[in-house]
Amino acid sequence: MSDQIDGASKTAPLVNGDTSSFHDVKAEPAPPEPHPVPSQVKTLGRNRKLVLGALGIVALAALLVLGIPWIDETLNTVSTDDAYVNGHVTFVAPRVAGQIAHVFVDDNNRVHKGEILAILDKEPFQVVVAEKRAAVDTAQADLQAAIASTRATEAQARSERWNLQQAVQNVDSQVALLHARVADVAKAKAALVLAQVQFERARALVAKEDVPRSEYDQREADLKTASAELAQSLADVYQIRGSLGLAPKAGADDLGQVPPDLDETFSSVLQAQAQLIASAAQLGLVRSFDQGPKAMLDQFAKLGDIDTVFAQLATNAPAVKQAGAKLETARRDLAQAELNLRYCDIIADIDGVVTRRNVNPGDFVQVGQNLMAIRSLNEIWVDANFKETQLRDLRIGQSVRLDVDMYGGRHVFRGRISGFTEGTGSTLALLPAENATGNFVKVVQRLPVRIDLVDYNPDKTPLFVGTSVVPYVYINKPPTGPNAGKYLQSGTPASTSGGGR
Repeated sequence: MSDQIDGASKTAPLVNGDTSSFHDVKAEPAPPEPHPVPSQVKTLGRNRKLVLGALGIVALAALLVLGIPWIDETLNTVSTDDAYVNGHVTFVAPRVAGQIAHVFVDDNNRVHKGEILAILDKEPFQVVVAEKRAAVDTAQADLQAAIASTRATEAQARSERWNLQQAVQNVDSQVALLHARVADVAKAKAALVLAQVQFERARALVAKEDVPRSEYDQREADLKTASAELAQSLADVYQIRGSLGLAPKAGADDLGQVPPDLDETFSSVLQAQAQLIASAAQLGLVRSFDQGPKAMLDQFAKLGDIDTVFAQLATNAPAVKQAGAKLETARRDLAQAELNLRYCDIIADIDGVVTRRNVNPGDFVQVGQNLMAIRSLNEIWVDANFKETQLRDLRIGQSVRLDVDMYGGRHVFRGRISGFTEGTGSTLALLPAENATGNFVKVVQRLPVRIDLVDYNPDKTPLFVGTSVVPYVYINKPPTGPNAGKYLQSGTPASTSGGGR
């Protein structure tokens, strides 16, 4: 063993770099390599060919497996790498001004529609609600008072309507009585003439003593009685004429003459008419003083049953309507106050994820102030910017395969073209490009194409706005759904964006 070690040390170089001993040791000649046997050479060549053939078969199989789908996809689809996920963003803002009492969410919290996000201090709004409720109670009491007052006016109007009718009838009765008294005057005059004739005859016969003195006395008494009766009849006529406002002294032929419209111009009739007009006006039935009393009574009669008429007038009386309008105003004010109180609960209008929260308890916020934003998880879509040279084969309704970078190859989304933007990105920019300088260079433009997701489940595989997508549109498959095969949508699309709903 020691001899072998010594021999190895004499022939091996030093590890520490000392080469002095290396020159002293004589190198032994290497043993000659054995020549391969011809049979071994043939075996090695055959094995090499087998390996190369197997590698070629594997490469061809890989080319077929990978190349055929790639060729099929290239021939049957249109794709772009300029696509991203887009979606609706709802900005949360208060509808009333107030101080924030509580905030229940933070950034990246998922919320559902109707969930309370924050609450304003409700105490000032509760005070306003109490005030408005008291105003409603007061308005209701005023309405009841107006109804009661209108009922009293209704009763007064009924009475005055009958007073007017009675006043007209009284005038007509006085006129008829006047005519009767005038007839009595004529009768009394005839009786006086007869008594005068009989008296003159009796006086002549008494002078000749053809009749007794008693006959003369009787005829004299009859003459005085007839004269007294005529005077009484004339007094009655004069009294009636005076009560009717006519001249008491008149000629014998004018005693019975009265104006034809006396029953409409007499003072008591006009007074009753004025009182009825005043009462009816309080009930909302306005009449002019130019209208005659009889015409007014006829018009009341044409309205139908007087009780029904006055009941309707009482219901529609201005005072009742005014009180009712004030009650409605008070109720609307109360409803608005209660609505403002409900607005103290700031709720989520959509399902989504909270972002951009910039409010804290104690902050005083104004109406419409941006407190936070909610990005929708359901109402999302893909905006794919295809080249204008790719639009020839694209139509609404074509199915799309969506490869999302954030999922790699673990999940494939499905979609459907739902519309085309009417203009390229350059034309819709704030400052469109101007190509009127004479050095125009044609650049292939891109047009945004909207792709709606089909059978999208945000709970299992959510997509985030702004993430990159590679869409593959199957141009050889027939388009389906609303407006299939068109460039433009007709009316409101039946399918909504997001989730294929």
